[in-house]
Amino acid sequence: MGKIYRKVFAAGLSAVMAVSLLAGCGSKKDDNETKVELNEAGTYPIVKDGTLNMSIFMMSMPNVEDFATNDFTKFMEEKTGIKMEFVTGGRDDWSDKLNMILQSDDYPDIILGVSPDIAKYGVKEGIIIPLDDYINEENVPNYLRVMKDYDMDITRETDGKIYSLAEVNDCYHCSYGRKMWVNKHYLDEMGVDVPTTTDEFLDVCKKFLEYKPDGIAVAGAEQGWFSRMQDWLMGAYTYIPSKSAAFTVRDFAALNMDTNKIENVAITDEYKEGLKFIKQLYDIGAIYEGDFTQTGEQMKTLVNQPDEPVLFFTDGTISDCIDSDSNNELYRHYVAMAPIKGPDGTQTVWRERNSGLSSGGVCITDNCKDPAAALRWADFFYSETGDLSSQFGPDEGKDWTLNPEGKIGMDGNPALYEVLNLYTAETQNHDWQDVGIRVAPRAFRMGQAMDEDIDPYSSGGLEKLLFDATKELYEPYGDNTNLTNIEVLKVTDEESTDMSTTAVEVSKLIDENAVAFMTGKKDIDSEWDNYLDALEKAGLSELMKTYQTAYDRMHSPGNE
Repeated sequence: MGKIYRKVFAAGLSAVMAVSLLAGCGSKKDDNETKVELNEAGTYPIVKDGTLNMSIFMMSMPNVEDFATNDFTKFMEEKTGIKMEFVTGGRDDWSDKLNMILQSDDYPDIILGVSPDIAKYGVKEGIIIPLDDYINEENVPNYLRVMKDYDMDITRETDGKIYSLAEVNDCYHCSYGRKMWVNKHYLDEMGVDVPTTTDEFLDVCKKFLEYKPDGIAVAGAEQGWFSRMQDWLMGAYTYIPSKSAAFTVRDFAALNMDTNKIENVAITDEYKEGLKFIKQLYDIGAIYEGDFTQTGEQMKTLVNQPDEPVLFFTDGTISDCIDSDSNNELYRHYVAMAPIKGPDGTQTVWRERNSGLSSGGVCITDNCKDPAAALRWADFFYSETGDLSSQFGPDEGKDWTLNPEGKIGMDGNPALYEVLNLYTAETQNHDWQDVGIRVAPRAFRMGQAMDEDIDPYSSGGLEKLLFDATKELYEPYGDNTNLTNIEVLKVTDEESTDMSTTAVEVSKLIDENAVAFMTGKKDIDSEWDNYLDALEKAGLSELMKTYQTAYDRMHSPGNE
């Protein structure tokens, strides 16, 4: 299953900044530190004698209790001889925390799974170091085996150097991650079908509010994994991209696959009509006010209230909101629904078109006194046992097993592995779950053992539930638009310096005005031109030109 990031806990920024980055690969102040001796490449432990201390920045999440005492962490310490000091940031604030840390001298040795600004901290400032000289069979044999099927040049920055190891997570249901879930139990009681058009959706919401006056017809969250209800509803009018690949902001830039030109969706007539539809829903009381500000955890609390107040909610997976084991009756009440069709027949879904390969999976800073040892530690994650151990626990035979006899994978071939320690949304301290990096090519993910007759609404059936929903309800609409996400875009530090503030301002203007239009605080017809003018003054055209330049540079004949 593609286990999903949730609203996360993290220490306050002051606590993060106070973390003591340990010796071995420690602060720049440790210039006299002597490197420890390593064992022969490809063998464990990595450290020949004693323990090597390193520090690492990662994202945290609420269903991992404590990385320092986690069973997988202890397993890695014993296996490698490297002890990690953890510096963490939450899903919604890790970028700000990491940026502040990197602007000090006391930053971690390793950055894992969060894609820092390599143009700034790598290419320009040299804090994140180039890895070209370290990427070899001696240091990262597992990584090279994985990457033989991929184009490693995707990890090259604008100066031609490699500053990170890639992450490979070719998740089928994640590639259609934006999903809506509906309480079918309520629909049956009301005697209505799952809506298929915007008119039907509006009508069902009206009937639900008559049936359950204190209910919430549509729940969503501003922070969460595909939890924004407005993005899903907008699919009936236009394609809504996810966050920008260059600056990690929601600036609504998309690639037109017919022209190879960058376009901005948030200034189109189609986008305007979508906002008007959501305003209709808001006017009848169907849109919960908190949808525009709440976190995924707050939406989860809302959905799980005893009186089942929610009819529709958006999330990449139902398990993000409802736990199958602890609340199975509610879990079974919800089904995924196909995208609804708009007035002109538009019916689009969000789709990730690449192979799940992304740069920024593992970065090493210049505070690290032994980058080779750090990379050898990270290389374990690129093995089958490394991925399974980090995701599900380190105990083979108890948490997972390889090549289970007589088992069939989701792709119909003999299973490559079977997960025995099933995923739970409850807090645990046995594995890292989806934190760090996931190394799962498509064949590996589809090779998970799956009983064909498994109950999809059992905890063990989640992967089948998501697979079937994606295959039947979302993939059929995957080619209904010529727009797509700009999934990889390498900007230079100069471009980043010139445009990063602009990107943030553009994103802020789009989001603030969208909420104002959807809630009626601004009249969309009379204020639309002012909105467009504000975006232009903020630098929208220049931002799109910068994206186009970066895209053209990456796709010039010499870079194909």
